[in-house]
Amino acid sequence: MAKVYHDNDLDVQPVLSKTVGIIGYGSQGHAQAQNLRDSGVRVLVADVKDTPNYKLAVEHGFKPMTAAEVARQADILQVLLPDEIQAAVYRKEIAPSLKAGKTLGFSHGFNIHFKQIVPPKDVDVIMVAPKGPGHTVRSEFVGGGGVPCLFAVYQDASGKARGVAMAYAKAIGGARAGVLETTFAEETETDLFGEQAVLCGGVTSLIKAGFETLVEAGYQPELAYFEVLHELNLIVKLLIQGGLSYMWYSVSNTAEYGGLTRGDVLIDAAVRQRMKKLLADIRDGSFAKEWVGECKAGGKNFKALEAKEKAHLIEKVGRELRRLMPFVDAKEV
Repeated sequence: MAKVYHDNDLDVQPVLSKTVGIIGYGSQGHAQAQNLRDSGVRVLVADVKDTPNYKLAVEHGFKPMTAAEVARQADILQVLLPDEIQAAVYRKEIAPSLKAGKTLGFSHGFNIHFKQIVPPKDVDVIMVAPKGPGHTVRSEFVGGGGVPCLFAVYQDASGKARGVAMAYAKAIGGARAGVLETTFAEETETDLFGEQAVLCGGVTSLIKAGFETLVEAGYQPELAYFEVLHELNLIVKLLIQGGLSYMWYSVSNTAEYGGLTRGDVLIDAAVRQRMKKLLADIRDGSFAKEWVGECKAGGKNFKALEAKEKAHLIEKVGRELRRLMPFVDAKEV
């Protein structure tokens, strides 16, 4: 089992003596910047002028600058931009100001692991990755708690990178919950696999397949929506609260027996073999190459896939049904 570090194990001093620059005031950016400031760290923020995130930073009491200005002034540069634009911003605005003694930080290892960003050898490269969305990272911190964090060191030019990473994790509240050490490769590859095979790709495809099977068999789309999508929220909450055992304990005996006897019929050896292929494509860089190429080409295929998803019948039915359920706090795109 991995060692879990807590507040008493870590020293925040290595970041208190530094200036931290947050590049990108989005979901993670706003949370990490405010938590760092509340922990006594001097924080600079970069975002594009007149954008919603820029205005939010101003509302939160920061004076946003350009990424280039922050890169010049900060000792630790935490890059919290979307994966697909990090490399371009790095080359244009960050790299010219990187010099020995500085630390380049991330909350996801994609661009470093897949060599889209290749930092100079005389800077430290670290990662601190909260395992929760930014609003939770912030709200838990304000409430006296924290969200568990992963940390990793890719390059230790100074000999102090690990201490800085751990101190950063503590300063954003991660050590209040627990901090675990990993590598850039492990974080990146498991994160992408989880998204593709289960959390984003696998679950949504399973939902659509179940919905289509019921509708094609003559059942009302509204009932199909309730049974394969709406009730998923209940199951996920049970899983998060107590794992598989608590979920099985909480559902009916009929549901438990049906799931235990039929689940592996559906997710069989062939599915697991295809999962291994997805993981292989991630590990050898094939997926990263495809995604980078898609972005460079303007995202035509990506946009077409998004449009197709939005046009699916389950989306139309869902929008109508969510209007009947104000308690779900519907969010329509």
